[in-house]
Amino acid sequence: MLIDTYGRVATDLRVSLTDRCNLRCTYCMPEEGLQWLAKPDLLTDDEIVRLIGIAVTELGVTEVRFTGGEPLLRPGLVSLVERCAALAPRPQMSLTTNGVGLERTAEALRDAGLDRVNVSLDTLRPEVFQALTRRKRHGDVLRGLEAAHAAGLTPVKVNTVLMPGLNEDEAPDLLAWALEHGYELRFIEQMPLDAQHGWKRDGMITAGDILTSLRTRFTLTPEDGGERGSAPAERWLVDGGPARVGVIASVTRPFCRACDRTRLTADGQVRTCLFAREESDLRGALRSGAPDEEIAELWRVAMWGKKAGSGLDDPSFLQPDRPMSAIGG
Repeated sequence: MLIDTYGRVATDLRVSLTDRCNLRCTYCMPEEGLQWLAKPDLLTDDEIVRLIGIAVTELGVTEVRFTGGEPLLRPGLVSLVERCAALAPRPQMSLTTNGVGLERTAEALRDAGLDRVNVSLDTLRPEVFQALTRRKRHGDVLRGLEAAHAAGLTPVKVNTVLMPGLNEDEAPDLLAWALEHGYELRFIEQMPLDAQHGWKRDGMITAGDILTSLRTRFTLTPEDGGERGSAPAERWLVDGGPARVGVIASVTRPFCRACDRTRLTADGQVRTCLFAREESDLRGALRSGAPDEEIAELWRVAMWGKKAGSGLDDPSFLQPDRPMSAIGG
């Protein structure tokens, strides 16, 4: 079990497979990209499967989310999913992707055992997509979403970040589009995880702003009385349901008190929180020949030291040294 001093138990593992990405989203990295991790620093396929196996069989993890960077850039991804699906007990497996390469991989990932996908899409307008991502790949993402839905990787969730002056007016249109296509839309407040450290609280579109915009066209009713537990998204029934929309207010309404996540970076570091500035090295133990029991104990110790919250409201808060692309979403 991965328990911390506040009684929270981590059962949801986020695994970053690469820090590389084929988009250059303005809220994540500069246009020229970043200095990527060297290949020897990355966990190998065998090391990833072994760590996930330890998490599932010895530490109580029941859900695994593959992230990046862009995880579809990881060679051998389908095989990784297949090997993890063979673990006993079998974890629920999902993938967070920008969707660019999903059209050609959705069926293979489903056949390998992937359960569902989250696809990032911030706009319905190709010209805004290009301004946000610095790439002309809007059509690829839309086709990737369609392929995932057709393959049964459902519910297909769409993650959207609204940015001032670019797409802040699109919330109602995005929800109408998601309802039409059978996707579950989730808006995410922009977080201080950009490589440029340019995030400003007073410049972000808040959950309150998003809900106000959505209510100009839709009736929103809190799902289950507004209790979200460890789920990051607060969810609302749209026009009485059954369709839903979620808002992840990581900045203005964090869910730290019920957090059930543990994170593994592409270079084998345990992170207890997206905003943590400390990491615990598992790669070194793996490569020095440590047995599974020792690695599991290192993981337990790391999670025992998890802080009460993200610290975003602390005046002394500092962004993590490593950006989102390096630590996984």
